[in-house]
Amino acid sequence: MRILLIDGHPDADRLSAHMLDVYEEGLPAHIEITRLSIRDIDFDANLSRGYENLPELEPDLAHALDQIEACDHLVLAFPLWWGAEPARLKGFWDRILLPRRAFRYHKDDPFWDRLLKGRSADVLVSMDTPPAYLRLVYFDPLGWRYKRQVLGFVGFRPIRMSYFGMVRRGGAEKNIEKWRSRIRKLAQKLPQQRKVKN
Repeated sequence: MRILLIDGHPDADRLSAHMLDVYEEGLPAHIEITRLSIRDIDFDANLSRGYENLPELEPDLAHALDQIEACDHLVLAFPLWWGAEPARLKGFWDRILLPRRAFRYHKDDPFWDRLLKGRSADVLVSMDTPPAYLRLVYFDPLGWRYKRQVLGFVGFRPIRMSYFGMVRRGGAEKNIEKWRSRIRKLAQKLPQQRKVKN
């Protein structure tokens, strides 16, 4: 089994990286692990010409897409900023989840083929919003997007969303051991892989 860990924080040595370290430590020994950090990938995050005139993928971006296609399970960690992922991570999805590579619209109906199906994902999100507040008051728009309009749109399933908050005001220090335990359990109980028909 091949697992790709993606650090979506624009800075190094942050909680996102630590969560991926804990996840990696919890994995069985036979797992093949690859790791990427969005901050280290050289690419233009601005899709200025839209999907009609797609620019050629920069080498780092082409390599990242190859790694996504090669993985069986994706683990993504990032902080929640203004209700979403940091801008560079959003730009990464804009540039990498491409028509004819990640999905393909049907010619005669409004539906599409999910070209990355057969893969699963864990999304680890650190936040200052209390997770219960995100779910009960905001109705979890981030989970909805990732499960239906981002990773789910191109075929990832299941997608397990895990929220870790509040981080500020001593929250991380108070809860870090509990959060580490949750992350280890995710790593030790990976989703069962689905066979994909060609």
